[in-house]
Amino acid sequence: MHGAPSRSRSAAGDVPDPAAVLLGFARRLRTAGADVSGERVRAFLRAAEALRPGARRDVYWAGRLTLCGGPDDLTRYDREFAAWFGTGGPPAPDPVPAPPRPRPVLRNEATPTGRPGTPVERAPRLPSWAASTDVLRHRDVAELNPAEREQVRRLLAAFALRGPVRRTARRRPARRGETDPRRTVRAMLRGGGEPVRPLRRKRAERPRRVVLLVDVSGSMAPYADALLRFAHAAARGRHTEVFTVGTRLTRVTRAMAHRDPDAAMAAVASAVPDWRGGTRLGELLKEFLDRWGRRGTARGAVVVLLSDGWERGDPELLAEGMRRLHRLAHRVIWANPLKARPGYAPLAAGMAAALPSVDAFVEGHSLAALERLARVVRGGRPVEGVPVEGADGA
Repeated sequence: MHGAPSRSRSAAGDVPDPAAVLLGFARRLRTAGADVSGERVRAFLRAAEALRPGARRDVYWAGRLTLCGGPDDLTRYDREFAAWFGTGGPPAPDPVPAPPRPRPVLRNEATPTGRPGTPVERAPRLPSWAASTDVLRHRDVAELNPAEREQVRRLLAAFALRGPVRRTARRRPARRGETDPRRTVRAMLRGGGEPVRPLRRKRAERPRRVVLLVDVSGSMAPYADALLRFAHAAARGRHTEVFTVGTRLTRVTRAMAHRDPDAAMAAVASAVPDWRGGTRLGELLKEFLDRWGRRGTARGAVVVLLSDGWERGDPELLAEGMRRLHRLAHRVIWANPLKARPGYAPLAAGMAAALPSVDAFVEGHSLAALERLARVVRGGRPVEGVPVEGADGA
């Protein structure tokens, strides 16, 4: 596995980062078209930990069994694995347990052996990194140190968010569904009028638009980077719009188009003029609805607001805007990082005014909370026993 691309190496330029190698491969595979979700990435890391994370063959089979969602992914997986870890073809599994032998490993650090000046390759400490990932997923982003924040950024880079689908008025051929009389008659005419089995059709589906409004005011500063990277993961789809709100409303969808998360964050930083300012949610929501709602951006979409709900303006203006948004959108979701704190209650004027028009009120303080948010966006409910509060139960 020493043939991994150089971008997975550390800042020193000589030592590859094991975490970046595996996460980078998962991200490359998803870019190639495979349905690599966050759950699949974690399963991949756990499988590599249970086997031999430094061995090319074990990493190959760990990824093949966890990252591939169907037969169509197998050819794609072999191609991307060879491109990322080097050529040599898919490693074959051992038919019988093999005796211990030296393992091909990622180069982690060079240490002297019995012969002076001879470097040896030492296996990276992937097990401890993978074991800490589950703990880190539940940590509040605001409490992380710089190294832990960088690890969360890598995990978010391998994140995927897809919106729900909606049925359209168009029909498409299908094995089951209503009878398609035109196609059936044409098939009979091609066969000289002989009876044929009725052909079927069903309504086509297309992704529903997702709109994210990310609060970048001063009170949201500890969470802004993680939430914007979450929005970047969502913006990989063509049916996603991203806006920042603070003292101004800024559309950053085009800045989010960069594939590299760091480049996207740099573009967003240049485009947003109101970092760490105040919060005028009511006025900016009205501006969003007047300017973008009429164009159809929010019509029938899943709208996600990522904010702590602090409002410096008139709460009634926010309440009226939320009622308009609720009538226009398919679903309105509010993710609040403060919701996870013990004893929290939505007593802030802005939050209390908005909740009656919110379909789901969820947490947004950690990686695990953002994963649950992604499930809610798709129309499901979170796992791990954390309920989603609706407008009637918030």
